[in-house]
Amino acid sequence: MLDTRRHFHRGNWHSDHEGELHLSEWAAEAAGTAVLMLVIVSVVSFDFSPGSPLEHLLPSIGARLLLAGLLIAGSGSLVAISPLGRLSGGHLNPAVTFGFWVTGHVRRHDLLGYIAGQVLGAFAGASLGALLWGSRASAVHFAATHPGHGFHDSDAAAVEALMTGVLLLVIFVLNASNRTMRLTPVATWLLVATMVWQAAPYTGTSLNPARSLAPAVLDRDPASLWVYLVAPLVGAAAAAALVQGGALRRPLTAKMFHDSSYRSVMQTIVPTTADRSGGPGQ
Repeated sequence: MLDTRRHFHRGNWHSDHEGELHLSEWAAEAAGTAVLMLVIVSVVSFDFSPGSPLEHLLPSIGARLLLAGLLIAGSGSLVAISPLGRLSGGHLNPAVTFGFWVTGHVRRHDLLGYIAGQVLGAFAGASLGALLWGSRASAVHFAATHPGHGFHDSDAAAVEALMTGVLLLVIFVLNASNRTMRLTPVATWLLVATMVWQAAPYTGTSLNPARSLAPAVLDRDPASLWVYLVAPLVGAAAAAALVQGGALRRPLTAKMFHDSSYRSVMQTIVPTTADRSGGPGQ
């Protein structure tokens, strides 16, 4: 069995040039996040806008939340296994990239490039969703996230941090083994869908600073936005600290779905044929 703690420092980087611009990966991350955000605005608009036909088909709010969770989380997993996700890693979330930066898998300039791509993608997807759904999208505040009735900002922040920490722990644990890493998209799909189903009435289940930022700006309502910008990063950092402290094995890759035919601009000890002979992303 490979001792990742001993060999990880010899892990592969696509390039030895610290400041190399990885525009293809950053653009793929932006495009993937735009798709995710478009799905979020569309699902929330269709599920929960006043007069939605789904309200008569599924009168139970819990059932509609479960459906929303499955569709939203499923779209993120589909992006992860698509060519976009195989190239960029399919994080689609600054908290995920930040967590992998804390563990040492992501260089600082890639952290900035990925987050910039994710934020721009979120705005593009949310704006397109607002255009397509019109008054239905504005009626649900463009899928903005807010603490539920009677739930204080501090309560929502604690729950968001906890849920994001659990999400990152699942990703780290599954990506630490060749046997389980390809299960990451399925596991995160089911996990996030469950979180949306159970926690959305209390926090909106963001887990993603970019996902909450774009609707808040479109809706011109920054109330409680700090919760969704700060708490997911805190949860990601806490999960990453367990890796750095040796409580968890180091992930072999920082990609949500590793395909060896695509190069990796993040640290990995999983073989990548593209790094040796050229391939997608080169």
